[in-house]
Amino acid sequence: MKILAVGRNYAKHIEELQNERPAEPVVFFKPDTAVLKNGAPFYHPEYSNDIHHEVELLVRISREGKFIQEQFAHKYYDAIGLGVDFTARDLQSKAKEKGLPWALAKGFNGSAPVSKFIPKEEFEELQNINFRLEVNGEVRQRGNSSMMLFPIDFIISYLSTYFTLKTGDIVFTGTPEGVAAVSRGDKLTGYIENTKMLDFEVK
Repeated sequence: MKILAVGRNYAKHIEELQNERPAEPVVFFKPDTAVLKNGAPFYHPEYSNDIHHEVELLVRISREGKFIQEQFAHKYYDAIGLGVDFTARDLQSKAKEKGLPWALAKGFNGSAPVSKFIPKEEFEELQNINFRLEVNGEVRQRGNSSMMLFPIDFIISYLSTYFTLKTGDIVFTGTPEGVAAVSRGDKLTGYIENTKMLDFEVK
């Protein structure tokens, strides 16, 4: 199982970080050791003083494929979930300044809390899914899949051009505005529509 993630996929998030709007998806990986499941706590690493939450809709790949045409992309995933792309913003900023990869800032242990998955058939429209993240009961991030610069089917097609997608792979589809630092003792809860998908603490 691999995690493929798309950055800079929401315009207002691009603006808040003062990044350049991409002409094509910005792609990075997280290793399987980044995954947290079943409400396991996130342990704030000692090597960063600026860990940011980035809530994202997830897509679960359900069959192997490569060079998938966008019109057939819907056949290669079966469910939608919610995740947090924890980012060591201080490490990422240093890497950006030197033009280096983001691996340390994005792929560290526990940096990818992942929810249960909901069969995609339960959604009336995949490009109209509301989701949000609350920190200590306060809404920090709120998004809708219609706001994606690159929609789900395009992302699947694009990724499959470079990487063979395999059953069980997870795709992080980008985060909306409102990213902010977390602190030890924070409680994070994430929702798709009104269904609670994530509920864990920072330690």
